[in-house]
Formats: sequence, structure tokens, C-alpha cells
Amino acid sequence: MNPYPARSRASRPLRWSSVTRRQKAWGRLALLILLLVLLFDWNWFKGPLERRVEAATGREFRIEGDLDVDWTWFQPTVIADGVVLGNADWAEEREMLRVDHAEVDLRLWSLFRGDPHLPAVRLTTPVLRLARNDAGQANWNFREDEPRAEATQFPRIDQLWVSDGQFHLVEAKFRTDLSVAVRSGEAPADGGLAPLLLNGDGRYRGNDFQLQGRVDSPLELVDQANRFRIDLVANAGSTRARAFGGLSAPLQLQDFNLGFELSGDDMAQLYPLLGLAIPRTSRYDLEGRLSRTGAVWSYTDMSGTVGDSDLAGDVSVDSAPERSFLRADLVSRRLDFDDLAGFIGGTPQVGEGNREAQVTPSNRFFPERPYDLSKLRSMDADVRLRAERVTSPTLPLESMDAHLKLVDGDLRLDPMVLGLAGGDLRSRVRLDSRQDPIAAEIDLRARRLELPKLVPKGAPESAGRVGGRIQISGRGNSVASLLGTANGDIGVAMGRGRISNLTLELAGLDIAEALRFLIGKDKVVPVRCGFADFAVADGVMTAREFAFDTTDTLLLAEGSIDLGDESLDLLLKPRPKDISPFSLRSPLRVRGTLRDPTIRPQGGPLALRGAVAAALYSLAPPAALLALVETGPGEDAECSFAARRAATGGEAKATGEADARSTKRGEAKDG
Repeated sequence: MNPYPARSRASRPLRWSSVTRRQKAWGRLALLILLLVLLFDWNWFKGPLERRVEAATGREFRIEGDLDVDWTWFQPTVIADGVVLGNADWAEEREMLRVDHAEVDLRLWSLFRGDPHLPAVRLTTPVLRLARNDAGQANWNFREDEPRAEATQFPRIDQLWVSDGQFHLVEAKFRTDLSVAVRSGEAPADGGLAPLLLNGDGRYRGNDFQLQGRVDSPLELVDQANRFRIDLVANAGSTRARAFGGLSAPLQLQDFNLGFELSGDDMAQLYPLLGLAIPRTSRYDLEGRLSRTGAVWSYTDMSGTVGDSDLAGDVSVDSAPERSFLRADLVSRRLDFDDLAGFIGGTPQVGEGNREAQVTPSNRFFPERPYDLSKLRSMDADVRLRAERVTSPTLPLESMDAHLKLVDGDLRLDPMVLGLAGGDLRSRVRLDSRQDPIAAEIDLRARRLELPKLVPKGAPESAGRVGGRIQISGRGNSVASLLGTANGDIGVAMGRGRISNLTLELAGLDIAEALRFLIGKDKVVPVRCGFADFAVADGVMTAREFAFDTTDTLLLAEGSIDLGDESLDLLLKPRPKDISPFSLRSPLRVRGTLRDPTIRPQGGPLALRGAVAAALYSLAPPAALLALVETGPGEDAECSFAARRAATGGEAKATGEADARSTKRGEAKDG
């Protein structure tokens, strides 16, 4: 009996001599395959691969360098150098895409399942050029001449890494040429896709442009359920914009709702960037939500500041019509009226929140800056602005409600209601820029303006209400030029009230009483009536009637104001009703300009009295005072046409004409 049990077949060591013939054959085959894989020239596949891509895109495709495989059994890496995709036939650049070095990890068994899986794609120095020509053709649209095929199944890619990339965008029609450096950022800790970091510059719509920020990996675009997140900051000159949020179709810029911040020195600078014809403004800083539906871009829940004013509301732009259509509904709790100066051709002044650059001073009273006819004709608009409180250093403004419509170059401000000095100023303005120069119609009505609030420094002891109306038309491409050709009527009237005698006496050069008021207490003088009626012809205002009647003084005037050169030629004739030892109550000549008027005594009787006074003063000062004694009895001016004509020495015209003029001025007075 054998003391050692027999060894089982399974426990015997495997010897080559014991391997079956079939096993030996499989081993030799595997070794051969391994040698073939290691020694095979993968460049053989370049031709078939290039033809396959060209057939799918209709563009030239080539691999200029080597095609190789870094082999592992389950996850080989395909390596290619000099990968080039051709551009559209009409493009200036012949290459749309060039990648100096590309590595693609491949799950081998996924090929047999028909579901290619790429764990990682690494691109070194890729350059992508996107372009759109004047006809609207985009080079990222392939095979436009053929029916759209069924959607191609893209391989699943887990991660994309980009280093030293470049992205170029050219749109000749919009004078846009951008060049942006692209690289991958750090992948999220949860294993998500690495974002792309952007930093570049160029020209956008002809303006210098800089861009910084981050966007999601392009792999997010494969799943249309994912929103493509962006956070970009763009600068064009002094204009800065930031967009952040998600897009579902970023290349088409459709169906998105982004946070959007916009700031800059002047909204007029948005015209070359966005095509929005906005007048000059102060510095602005806004934020809101930017969205797009079809051809309508909307900026909703907008809030921020413009100069020293706060602003909120909704804005939309419809780019589908031939002329873009701007619609806005805006509100302000506190509006600095100076921030609207650009809307009348002026320039917002320097102040807290306004531009720091100094404004070139002008000796003109009316704005001379011409309206840009091309801007007025480039878009349509419907804008409403309501301000709860309005501030102005020169006008006693209180509130505002304005509605502006612009259709085919025909601008109408109808109405614009200003709360002013306790009353209101209602305006209707039309500027027809379809004509060159612009044809303008202006209709302003002032009602129930309180006299104490109209005085710049206030006059609490004064009382009374003022009304008036301006109805003129003219032609010109600026406020100054259209007023220089104006025709129409201007009138203002005041009913019974009270006024500070100090102001009136100073206007009449009543030295004795004025000095007494300056060192003592002012007194209040009752006002019986005040009115001014001007005819406007070819830019010249000619006084038809002018009188201001108080219990102390009757002030009459005649002459003209040239709105074209802004020159004054008025003669004021104070008629005192009291006696003052220092009175210089001869007529006063008002000349100079609206911005720099001069008031001097009229020559003749006053000059003679002054000469006599100077001669007497050389003899004895007290005697010189005697030459200035004013004895004149001025008469009261009744608030009727005939009495006013009599007060100026003229004769009343026919009763019918008198009643007509009285009725006309009465309307302004009732305001």
C-alpha cells in the first residue's frame, strides 16, 4: 500500500507540456495581438477617420500630426496632433478649429455596446473661430444646403480639460471682432464638470471691449435639460455690464432669465453698443433681470440710480420690426431734474452722483446741442416716467408725470405734467424729425403757481397766484435754433396778491426805501394786477401789453426779446405812487442777453437830473438831494384792456378787439 495518497489533477503544477493544444493556440494569438497593438501604426486610420468627419460636416478635416493609442486593456487613450476642421467657404480664415494636441480616454467595452464612453478629453492649445457674415450666415451651421438629419448621438464625455485655448468671434456687419483666452478651471468637489475661464478683448460694434468671467463646460450643452450657467463681466469704454444665471440655448440666446447689472458714465453711449437712442445722462448704475422671448428683450424688476436720481421699472426692446421698439414704464421716488437735461439738448451738471468731468461753459441761455436726427429716426418708443418728488436748484419743482411716444421719427411728449410751485405746468411738445430741420410745436400751460414759491430764496410774506401759456412753433435741430425761428404767443398773468416791496423798490432804483428795507424790516405791498403779453414772430418776442400794478408803483414795459441771439431790448417805466427822496424813477433800459442782462437808467430826463445833482453836490450835499425828489403821481392800472392802454398813453382800440384780448389773457390769469 502506497503511504502517499495520489495528488489530484487540480493540485498539480501547470506545465507547458501539460497545456492543451487549444490553450497554446489562444496564448499565441493573444501574444500576437499584443505585439500588433504595440507595434501597429495607427496612422492607417487617419484616412478613414478624416473621410468620415468630412462626410458628416461638409468641411475639410485632417490630422496633420500622428495618430496614436496609449494602450491599456480597458481604457486606452487616443492621441492626435494637429487636428484641423475647415471653415465655411465664405469665411476669411480657412480654419474653423485647430487643436495642437488632443488626448481622448476611451472605455473599450462601451464600443461593443454601441454607447461610446469617454472618461476624459484633454485639449492643448485649441483655437476656435466663429463668424457670421453680412447675410447672416454662421460658420457653426454645417451642411445648410441639405435637409437636417436626425439628431446624432454624441458619445458620453465625463470631463473636458482645456489649456491655453483661444476663442475668436467675428461679425463684420456689427463691426465685432473678439479674441478670448480660454482655460479650464477647477472641477467642483462633487465631481461635476470643470468650468471654462475666459479673459479677452477686442472690438464690439466698433467699440473697445473687454470680457472676463466663467461659463459652464460645453459638455453641459449635450443635455438640453441642463441650463448653461454663465457669470460674465464686459466693459466697453466706461460702460460695464455683468450677466449671471442660466441659459437653455446659449448659441441661440433664447429662453433665459439672467441677473443683469449695467453701469456707465452716460446712457447715450449705449447707442453704438445696443442700438438704443437714449439722450445724454448722468452716471448710472442699474440692476435687474434680463430675459428674451422671441425677438423681445426684457429688463424687468430694474432698479438703481441715474445721477442723483433713483429709478425703477420695466424696460423691453422688440428687435423684430424694421425699427427697434423701446417700451418703458419707469418710476422715481426722488428725481433730480438736472439729470434730464440731455432730453432737451443740455448737459447734466456736475454734482453728487453725476459725472466728474467738467462741462464746457456756454454763454448761451438755451441749449445749442443739436438733436441727432439719425437716432430719432432709428427706433420707436413708448416711455412713461413718473416721479413722486422732483428737485431742482433753480425751479420750485415738486413732481412729474411724462409720457413720450416716438413713431417713425415723430416724437410727442403728451402730456408732461410738472408739479410746480404749488400748481402745475402741463406741456404738449411735438418734434417731427422726419423734416430737416425739425418741425416743432410747443404748448405749455401754467396754472395756480404760488408766488412765494416762485421767488428763488422764498418770500413767505408774499402771496398770489400766477398763470400763463406758451403756444409757439418753429423749425430747428436744437432748442436754441427752433426758438430762433419761433412764431406764436407768450403770455403770463397774476391776480390780486401781495409782494415784497424790497424787490420792487430795488427794481425801480428807489435807493432811499431800499436801504431802509435792507437795514430794517421789509414791508409787503398789495398787488392789484400783473400781466405780460408777447407776440412771437421769427424768433422775436415783442411786448404787446405789459403792466405790473401795486398800491405803490405801476411798472410798464415795452420792447422786444430776440430768442435767436438771446438779446434784450426792453424799456421799463416805473410810475411811483409815493414820494421818496432818493428815487431814480426815470425809465430803465434793459439790454444785454438772457444770460447776462444789464439794467441802466434811460438817458434824457434821468441823465439830466443826475447831472444837476452832481453839480449841486459840488456846492452842498444836502442840496443835491433836492434834485432826486420824486413827485410823480402814478395811476392805478385796471385789469382790463382799455385801462392798460390808457396807462401807457395809447388809445383803446375797438371794443370787440379789447374784449377778445381781455378774454385771452383772462384764461392765462385764471390759471
